[in-house]
Amino acid sequence: MRCFIALDISGQAKDEIERIQKQIPDFSGKLTERENLHLTFKFLGEIPDEKFEEAKKNLKKIKFKSFDAKLGSLGVFSEDAVRIIWVWLENCDELQKEIDEKLKDVFPKEKRFMSHLTIARVKSIENKGRFLSQLKNIRVNPITFKVRSFSLKQSTLTPEGPVYGDLVKVKLV
Repeated sequence: MRCFIALDISGQAKDEIERIQKQIPDFSGKLTERENLHLTFKFLGEIPDEKFEEAKKNLKKIKFKSFDAKLGSLGVFSEDAVRIIWVWLENCDELQKEIDEKLKDVFPKEKRFMSHLTIARVKSIENKGRFLSQLKNIRVNPITFKVRSFSLKQSTLTPEGPVYGDLVKVKLV
């Protein structure tokens, strides 16, 4: 099965992202649907049942305190080739390191984790300079929310887009 480890965000944070999405200048591509907004801590890919069971067992050993996450800046990975528009999610790096540590015997550690929420996938834009200039003028309200859990999720690819489902929810202390 195709799996990843993710943090679901609050309804208030989703409301703010939808507000931002409405301000993104015209582009050819796709906005991330509200129900699919999440922070991916670690993408596991297609994994056999044995690896799933081992990941589940190791993730349940995590004893991490709940904490506040906060929406940060809006950006893109590359201004040369704009493909992903994201919102930074602050304060999540330590939990990601803990997840990586618990799974290091099963999956390789992340080389360059970046705590971001993908809010749009871009295929093309007509005027990149104007697009980026308008994007930089969009302000993100710094919505804060309590992180109390994260999930091991399954991703099922369909012609309409991915469908995500929780397989295991890990509560923080």
